[in-house]
Amino acid sequence: MDIIIQIIIYAVCGAVAAAIMKSKGGLLRNIIMGFIGSFVGGFLAGLLPIAPTGGYIVSGIISVAGACLVIWIGKKFF
Repeated sequence: MDIIIQIIIYAVCGAVAAAIMKSKGGLLRNIIMGFIGSFVGGFLAGLLPIAPTGGYIVSGIISVAGACLVIWIGKKFF
């Protein structure tokens, strides 16, 4: 059950990032962007003096920011 919740969270974060960055893509792409973005955002947040300890809201914001970064890099190189 936890994996289904995680996939839904990744899809929502990816969809929000796609809307912010005005990127077109389907559900699968949004899930992948949310998944990759959560890793990128978590890694970058770990380098900063802020820690993602605020629960789901802070983790979601960090995931969306990471997904936006991934989409931006993808637009620049692909």
